Amino acid sequence: MTTTASASVSVGSFEFESGGRIPELEIAYETYGEYTGNNAVLVCHALTGSQQVRGTPDGQGTGWWNEMVGPGKPIDTRKQFVICANVPGSCYGTTGPHSTNPETGEPYGSDFPAVTVGDWTRAQRGLLDHLGIGELRAVVGGSVGGMNALEWAKRYPNRVEKVIPIATSARLDPQLLALSAVSRRAIVSDPAWQGGDYYPNHPDAGLALARQLGHVTYLSKDSMAEKFGRRLADCPPREFGTGDDSSESSPAFAPDPDSYRDVESYLDYQAQKFVKRFDANSYLSLTHAMENYDLAAGCDSDADALADFDGEALVLSISGDWHFTVEQSNRLETAFRDSGAETTHRVIDSDHGHDAFLTEPESVGPPIRRFLEPETGRFAPVHASLFAH
Repeated sequence: MTTTASASVSVGSFEFESGGRIPELEIAYETYGEYTGNNAVLVCHALTGSQQVRGTPDGQGTGWWNEMVGPGKPIDTRKQFVICANVPGSCYGTTGPHSTNPETGEPYGSDFPAVTVGDWTRAQRGLLDHLGIGELRAVVGGSVGGMNALEWAKRYPNRVEKVIPIATSARLDPQLLALSAVSRRAIVSDPAWQGGDYYPNHPDAGLALARQLGHVTYLSKDSMAEKFGRRLADCPPREFGTGDDSSESSPAFAPDPDSYRDVESYLDYQAQKFVKRFDANSYLSLTHAMENYDLAAGCDSDADALADFDGEALVLSISGDWHFTVEQSNRLETAFRDSGAETTHRVIDSDHGHDAFLTEPESVGPPIRRFLEPETGRFAPVHASLFAH
């Protein structure tokens, strides 16, 4: 019998690596399948993802990795016990800037401590301790969730058998740091920002622009050309704003209808959806964690950071991804190999871009399914022949 559980748990007071402390950290999580003692798989969500991997139990909602996790899926919940936790700083149930500070009765806002990927990993460990799960069969994550998975191999190497970092890297390159900085400036330049203490209003226009810039990095040139071309849009331009009458609302903006293209309409649609579901402070909190992550921090090299990990690694990259490139995954593969870990790097052939790890389960799923299959030994070698077409 496969079961789904959605819950939250308090792990008590929590001190962040930045030195800040909150009196209580509530962690929202979901589990799928039955725990048998040696079959736990931790799934780490991407930047604006949530704990809802599979969707709502009543079937009314769709999870962000619905085609990858479930009965008979690549991460098969008939065999694996899957856990996904919303990370600290986010806005899907785990304590973040939008949450009420019990000491003031107001949202934390700008007072919420700076968050790191290490904090996410420590919080997940606290949740697993609460659930009575000692060792993980695998940790898997894409994009910044892949950084989260890497941090597990570095920080808790004796609690992880297998690591699957997907479409990620050991750190952001300067180009992505620059793009992230522009996104941040879009938010803090919105008149509704108010230094981060904007509740109950929201800097929707700034957040919309930040999300649009992010979406451009998730798609490839080929996929954008195929999907949109240079076509003018049939629908009128969309306007952005907070949707209320506050004088501190974000000013609406509307593109010129005579030059409004399909690609703009797509970005506007994505932004409109996003501002309804996400918090600007959370977006900044999580992007800061991604920007500041460096696998080699405190170590001589990436390989040194992974030196205590004696499990197996499956590194997955996407050929059309310029957000996190194949070359960056090559360097991850080298770091794992130099550390002594059994490692396979599989390049997924896709023109879709970075989002292919979410949208192409038919390509991403098979190598993960094979990698998770039981072997005769705990750390049986990963052979490249397992992943032949």
